[in-house]
Amino acid sequence: MTNKIHKAFEGGKAFIPFITAGDPDADSTVRFALEMVRAGADLIEIGIPFSDPTAEGVVIQEANIRALKGGMTTDGAFDIVRRIREKSDIPLCFMTYCNPVFHYGCEKFFSKCEELGVDGLILADLPFEEKEEFEGTAAAHNVSLITMIAPTSEDRIQSSAKEAKGFIYVVSSMGVTGVRSEIKTDLDAIVKSIRQATDIPCAIGFGISTPEQAKKMAQISDGSIVGSAIVKIIAAKGADAAPDIYEYVKSMKEAVAQA
Repeated sequence: MTNKIHKAFEGGKAFIPFITAGDPDADSTVRFALEMVRAGADLIEIGIPFSDPTAEGVVIQEANIRALKGGMTTDGAFDIVRRIREKSDIPLCFMTYCNPVFHYGCEKFFSKCEELGVDGLILADLPFEEKEEFEGTAAAHNVSLITMIAPTSEDRIQSSAKEAKGFIYVVSSMGVTGVRSEIKTDLDAIVKSIRQATDIPCAIGFGISTPEQAKKMAQISDGSIVGSAIVKIIAAKGADAAPDIYEYVKSMKEAVAQA
């Protein structure tokens, strides 16, 4: 299969929503993803739940717990992708941690990604210096290992950006994922430094929840990434969240498109 990440950024600024596989169940995850497609999402991140999600705030931690209690597994996440792929060719990325990939087996994991059309992988706990453990196998199976650049990365932004694949995930704030009322990081400077090193698109995530924030972040970069705000809708509405997810993603995409 062809890697489709570049398509997410071809029509202008990208809106990238996140959901946790299996929260509240597999059928709902498939339905929510297809509603996001219908609402105008450009790329969808699907979280493979993990028992120790160290980069996540309480909202996504609780989503991981709900999904795991419901029996979601890595194979279950792959099956969700298979079902989405029956209806849509939207670019898809998994987001998880090193442990689930090691446990599943690197070769088997990336081979399955290629087979089912997973275009990228974000490993939230993978240090840049250790990415070689995964990068060769990922590349062999046409999967982009997505680089995350955080505000602490100032001395190595350009070296990280030069080797990036697919797109760059710019972390807006220190700490874990979650809704924030204000984002104070000097993201302009970070994006400017990235631009000097590569022409690969970069999108900003962590803390974005309102259309105004999404538009502002997309003005700085090539797109906005939102997770916790969507997961909060699912926590509140459960399997009935699809209409609310559609309206939320539609409003965020419209804001990003104006950037």
